[in-house]
Amino acid sequence: MLLTGPEKTGKSYEAAKGSGSDLIGRTYWIEIGGTEGTADYYGRVPGADYEIVEHEGSYQDILDAIRWVNAQPRIDGKPNLLVIDSMTSLWDMLSDEIALFARNRAIRKAQRNRSRVPTLDDPVVVDSDLWNRAKDRWGAVLWMLRRHHGPCLLIARQEIVTAFENDKPTRNTTRKVKAEKNLPAAVDAVVELHSLGEAWLTGVRTLHMKIQPGETQRFPDFSVDSLLRRLGLQDAAETRSVSELRPDADLQEHGQQTSQAEPRPATARQAPALTGAQAAGLIRDALMHPTEPETALRELRVEYGRRTLKAVHTDTGWGRMSADALITKSLDHLKEKADEAAGEHGVQPGEHSDPVGQAHGQQETPAADEPASLEEGTPPSDPAEEPSVSEQPEQPEEISEAEEPQDLPRPRPAQVNKANKVLAVLLTEAEIQARILGMTMQEHLEAVSGLDEGTPPPMTKLRKHVIDHRPAVIGLLEERGEREIANAYRLAGKPELKIAQIFATLYTDLATVG
Repeated sequence: MLLTGPEKTGKSYEAAKGSGSDLIGRTYWIEIGGTEGTADYYGRVPGADYEIVEHEGSYQDILDAIRWVNAQPRIDGKPNLLVIDSMTSLWDMLSDEIALFARNRAIRKAQRNRSRVPTLDDPVVVDSDLWNRAKDRWGAVLWMLRRHHGPCLLIARQEIVTAFENDKPTRNTTRKVKAEKNLPAAVDAVVELHSLGEAWLTGVRTLHMKIQPGETQRFPDFSVDSLLRRLGLQDAAETRSVSELRPDADLQEHGQQTSQAEPRPATARQAPALTGAQAAGLIRDALMHPTEPETALRELRVEYGRRTLKAVHTDTGWGRMSADALITKSLDHLKEKADEAAGEHGVQPGEHSDPVGQAHGQQETPAADEPASLEEGTPPSDPAEEPSVSEQPEQPEEISEAEEPQDLPRPRPAQVNKANKVLAVLLTEAEIQARILGMTMQEHLEAVSGLDEGTPPPMTKLRKHVIDHRPAVIGLLEERGEREIANAYRLAGKPELKIAQIFATLYTDLATVG
């Protein structure tokens, strides 16, 4: 249900008053927007009975708060009411986010082209791909709201704007919801509060009341309780089936394998429920991921939400802890194992501490033997007692005799160890980026180069450098019409062992590292 109207027309007041309806088991209030500040204040409204769900103000934490509300049980068999105040602030936050992203993109482009960097007073164009990103994040919120086991009351501001006819302004005015434009079409009922005590039902999807399509009805003595009764909440089923549209295009160009996440539940009845044993099993499976255990752990946290994981406790070799704390502990352990493996290759501890990047250059991931520490009564494994990741002695690199920056050495796989293999892949990608950006290798790596001329940068700095420049390279590829290569590069690993194969059609002189 969408409750909209100009400011100070009683939207939040009516929501607080409606939380005391006897049709509702429990009401959860998610307040978005620091300037509102009404959740605490309206708790003194007669009959108000709701719980304020706290969050950090970020998009992911707001989504996590909704996910947590969806997992709460019914009270006395009655559905729970979820109040979002307000959807206007949520859309404003997403709009500000992409505006900031567009400004940072313009600054990077100006630095790359050595032109004037735009100031805060200079207008910046927000490209359509950023608006699509904001709409995707907005759609994820609506999808999570559809999975709620009870009614959702969405509050949004309404503006009175000039009416247009044939793309020309007229003397008439109309009302417009200040949020994403498709919000009225996504809800089951729209109630407009024109002033205090004046409510109009402007749109509804129901079989419990007689109303013609396009008809607007005055709603005398409006209240949330009366709206729920007119919509037939007392006769409604416990939940309704909802299915998410999941585009399934083939994006496996140039041999790139698109990682498929676990499908979401098909219906709202299948809301994720988790026990301690299940959580330990899921974390153990994530740690056994053949290539990217860190990414698998983070995806597990996104899928179930930190609130749900904090409420589930399990016994491990580290002691009894929540599933969320166990994921954090596992991530720290992966980092320690990566530092240890990097030290064996002559890299300073902490210089290459990314388990995801390290996994691409090793046959065994640092977490291969970790799941044993998740069994009850089994202590966590000591990194000092575990076998070395690589038993083979290091072999010296072959250094190219060429002195040109574009010809930095690319070691052959038969003559290097696994760490140098990853370094060679990163140098190959850096060379490709330099060519596309129209600069020399020395200019491209100037910010991360070592003190000695011709010495490759540290592996961690080099990896971060090439990943940070990927968006700019992808943008130039799309401008040149190389969309297939741009899509393949967008899906590339970090690092990507087949980087030379992706760009083989553009540069045939690249060495293949494999």
